[in-house]
Formats: sequence, C-alpha cells, structure tokens
Amino acid sequence: MRLPRLRRLAVRPVRTMTATAVTAVLLLVACSSGSAPAAPDAASAGPPVAGGSLTYAIDTEPTCFDIHVSPQDITAAIQRNVFDSLVSEDTAGTFHPWLATSWTIAPDHRSYTFTLRKGVTFSDGTPFNAQAVKANFDHIVAPATKSRFASSLLGPYTGTDVVDDSTVRVNFSSPFSPFLQGASTAYLGFYSPKALAANSSRLCAGGPASVGTGPFLFTRYTRGQSIVLSKNPAYRWAPENARHSGPAYLDTLTIRILKENSARVGSLTSGQVDLAGAVPPANVRTVEANSRLQVLRRDAPGSPYSLYLNTALAPFTDVRVRQAFQRGVNIDQDVKTVYFGQYRRSWSPLTAVTPSYDASLENSWPYDPAKANQLLDQAGWTARDSAGYRTRDGRRLTLVWPLLASAVREQRDVLGQAIQADLKKLGIELTRPALDAGAFIEQAYAGKFQGNWSGSALIVG
Repeated sequence: MRLPRLRRLAVRPVRTMTATAVTAVLLLVACSSGSAPAAPDAASAGPPVAGGSLTYAIDTEPTCFDIHVSPQDITAAIQRNVFDSLVSEDTAGTFHPWLATSWTIAPDHRSYTFTLRKGVTFSDGTPFNAQAVKANFDHIVAPATKSRFASSLLGPYTGTDVVDDSTVRVNFSSPFSPFLQGASTAYLGFYSPKALAANSSRLCAGGPASVGTGPFLFTRYTRGQSIVLSKNPAYRWAPENARHSGPAYLDTLTIRILKENSARVGSLTSGQVDLAGAVPPANVRTVEANSRLQVLRRDAPGSPYSLYLNTALAPFTDVRVRQAFQRGVNIDQDVKTVYFGQYRRSWSPLTAVTPSYDASLENSWPYDPAKANQLLDQAGWTARDSAGYRTRDGRRLTLVWPLLASAVREQRDVLGQAIQADLKKLGIELTRPALDAGAFIEQAYAGKFQGNWSGSALIVG
C-alpha cells in the first residue's frame, strides 16, 4: 500500500533578510541534499543579505539526534545543517562532489575510492581526512552503536582503507551499487572523531555533542520546545551544486517544536515564526488567502508513506489475503478525504518524482471491494462472528498495526482510522495499539513485527 509523501511549508517575509535568504534556509532544512523550491518572489528580492535569524516550526520532535542511530526523517532534516556528506545528490539523481572532490568505482562495485577535499575542519578544529571517514563508517556498523538505519545504507560493508591522508577506499563483500545515494544522506554524515571518542553515549541528546563540518553548530536543545543552531563562520565547503559556498547568511536558525497543528499554524499567522513545515491540508486554503504568507509545495523523491505486509506469516502467506487487503482499501478516497484534496496517492515504492519511477504501475491495482471479498471467500475466511468479522476454524481475521505515538504526523493516525473502516467492511479487524518508542523499536528489531516502514508496522494475529 502506498500513501502520499509531500513536503509542504509556509513562509512569511522576514524583516532581517530577503526572500532569497529564506529560500536558502529551505535548502538547509530539506531532507535531501537537493535544491529547495524557490520562493515565488525570490528573483525580485535582490542579493542575499548576511545576518539575522529565522524561526522555523516543525511538527515532530526527534527521539534521538544521533544521525548514525536514528532512522527518523526529522533527525536527518535538522542535522543536515550540522553534518556534511561525501557527495551530494540533486533532484535528477546526479551525484556531485562535496567532502569528496572525486571518486572511482571498482568494475565489480565492491569498492569506492574517494579523493577528499583538503582544508576541511570539524567545528572543534579536528581536520576532516581519511581517518575521519574510517572512524565514522566503522562506528556506524559497530554493534555497540545499535544503528537503526545508517548501517543499512552501508550494506555489506567490510571496512575502509586509508590509502593516504586524502584518499580513502570503502569496501564491500559483494557488489553494492546504492552506496553513493546512501553516502549523500545525512545519516552517513561525519562526526569529529574526537567527539565520537569522547561523547558517543551523548550523541542522541543533541546539543554541542553534535560536532560536524556543516554550516551550522548545534548550540542548544530544550526538550519539547526548541532547537537552536548557530552559524559556523569557518564554513567554506558546500556541495559543488550549491547556490552558495561560504558561511550561511543567517546567524541563527531556531527550530520550534509545535506538534499541535493549531499552535503551529497560529504561530505562523501571528508572526511568532517565520516558516512552518507540515501545514495541515485543512489549513492550506486559509494560509494561501493570507497575502503575507506563501505556501511552497514539492513532491518528495524517495519512498512514500507505505504499509508493507509480511508474506512470511499467516494470513499473509496466502497471496489471496494479501491481494484482498490491497484491493479492499480505498486509498484514493481516504487520501482525498483526510487531506482535503491536497495530497495525491502513490502507486509504487517510489514517488513519481524519483529517478527510475515506473509510471506503468499507476492504476494497476484499483479499489475493488467485490474482488477483495471474493478472494477472502476463496481463502476460506467465509464464516462471520457476532461482530461481523470473518472467521476461519473459529479464529477471527485480525491484523495488528501498532502506532508509534511519538512519531505520528501529517494526520497518519486519522488515515489509519480510514483504513480500519475500509477493512471492517470486508470483515477484517485491524487494531492499532499505541506503543512508546522504546517498546516499538525493541519489538521491531526483535522480529516481532511482520512489517515496518515509514513509521508503520503490521502484526498479524
């Protein structure tokens, strides 16, 4: 099942800088290293002006700020400002030099050799070099790190060779073509080796322990309230495809944590914040009607919000039940209703703006409740209990999809309720127990969930 993924922000003019400077901030806080959408009046705003501050409101608070541990999008979005990567990927899927000036790939794709940029330093003064690359990649795969996502981006990693101070070779036990894409993300960004050695147990907490080479320094974190980033005045090594290569124009970027939609939109419209992410679809028209505000939209490349079914556990070992589930959820209507027509449904594991997207999959599995009921009958789930749910051999057809309460955003809990209602019409019971992050992660990585992706999990019972 594929659900929409759309990056939506609203901005207001900022007195201390031009609209072009606002656009630069959107680039800094974006999830990827690609370019951000330009503000409509950026061309007429004049050259960027150094100085000033910006306050940005977000709807989700990271549970951990350690880029080598956390799988959260919001962690990467915030820490992208603090940590640089070997390469940068643009919206067309092309890779550009960043901390690496060039690279070669072995014919068998089992090793990548990078020539590193000289003169780069971490904010604590430690030089960025081949030893720093090795220290970070080895740290990611170390069992003690308990990496929840970054380690997967290193795939069959076997080690890093320090060829010389400015040359490093990253090795894999088998061909690993996706490495450059992973190397462009914040998750494979670089900590100062000095910080890794001294503060490895404190990295999840964020703050000054987050020592990178990026354009901003992680100055302060107040749980449940705000994150403050300050300009790194020494920064002069932006990606080759960046619009600006020197220090950030802004002196300070304050990120306010406003989980309640009404509070976030209210802070924007009242002028308490300059930019807000995740504008609720129900409020988009109101924001658009405000002449002092702009709504910037961009479909995000990569994976949409998805729900994966584990084919190794019953009843999804039966292809008919899987197909019935797929055909029995009215994704088009659910997305339209929950998101007020502002989002589009997806059809594949990739969004439509992702390189290699296969457009032939569109409309290939439409909503068909009659077909879903037929498939469930064929699978033997023909009896019904007193509540109207299907049964077989005295057992109710029940699916459990845990809800990670701390990661709910973009009304995904409401979307889940719509899916529950669709399945109930078929006689399928879908329950959504709320779990805290600790319990969710512990059970997920112990293999107790049948599926897990984009904050979603499905258990079959």
